[in-house]
Amino acid sequence: MRFLDEAKIYIKAGNGGDGCMSFRHEKFIEFGGPDGGAGGNGGSVYVVATKSVNTLIDYRYQQHFKAKRGENGSGQNCTGHKGEDMYLKVPIGTQILDEDKETVIADMVTEGQTELLAQGGRGGLGNSYFKSSTNRAPRYYQQGGLGEERWIWLKLKMIADVGLVGLPNAGKSTFISAVTNAKAKVDDYPFTTLVPQLGMLRVGKYEIVIADIPGLIEGAHEGKGLGEKFLAHIERCSILLHLVDLSTENPLISYKTIRNELQNYGKIVALKREIVVLTKSDIVDKITEKNIVNEFKNNGIEEVFTISAVTHEGVHELTNYLVSVMPCPQNEE
Repeated sequence: MRFLDEAKIYIKAGNGGDGCMSFRHEKFIEFGGPDGGAGGNGGSVYVVATKSVNTLIDYRYQQHFKAKRGENGSGQNCTGHKGEDMYLKVPIGTQILDEDKETVIADMVTEGQTELLAQGGRGGLGNSYFKSSTNRAPRYYQQGGLGEERWIWLKLKMIADVGLVGLPNAGKSTFISAVTNAKAKVDDYPFTTLVPQLGMLRVGKYEIVIADIPGLIEGAHEGKGLGEKFLAHIERCSILLHLVDLSTENPLISYKTIRNELQNYGKIVALKREIVVLTKSDIVDKITEKNIVNEFKNNGIEEVFTISAVTHEGVHELTNYLVSVMPCPQNEE
């Protein structure tokens, strides 16, 4: 399945059915009164958050969604049937934005959350509703009201507790595959991860959702490389794990490159708690590893871990630390 995290769609609620103009025609009743029924209300358009979908790919191939029109009223005071409502399913974490792409209409963050996007038109009244002591045979009725219509944007921002960031080939895919149930693509070339991946880390009775964000490069906040659109997926994360390859020529410069992109993207991301994870400790000697750790700490970076996702060295200590610092119920006991 292809991954799509943004889509623009047109929605149209159903129009209300027209009222009916009708008069009774019954045997032995000389003066039949008005008996035109009202039209049914038009169907509305709703959006529903569900775990059953994890991408917006369905909205790439169909962009127009229209709810059913209400049925017209009929004689014998029969009201038309209401138009069927339409429910659009979106992944949890989807934001519904107005056409300006800035005004937030709804933020779908919980399973089953349902929001009204377009109200169906009201059914028109039939002529029986206008009967009065001074007008015994009204010959007019109402037409159904128009349903609301609008263009909207769907923007998916993954909901995860921890977001993995770093340069391409920093070991993010290897790490998430080692500690969660995610089956991320792993290879020895950059950009093996082309779309965000989610995995569940289980430590004892606790569960932490981790998101692997495609590798960032310098200028990512301006759309370079895989672009800034994937940076949006870490906006909801509580903690960032910043993975840095120990075997690079200058790990601190690698760290500062990505740190600069996070700060340029926006304060929401830049102010999040960040834990630095120096990866691939199995291919550097311990003296080099210690010197690099000290270099980070001398630059004011205190939360630094070294791991090897291949040999699992340091992984247990890191995952236990994550559980202890996560803003979750176990830390409120």
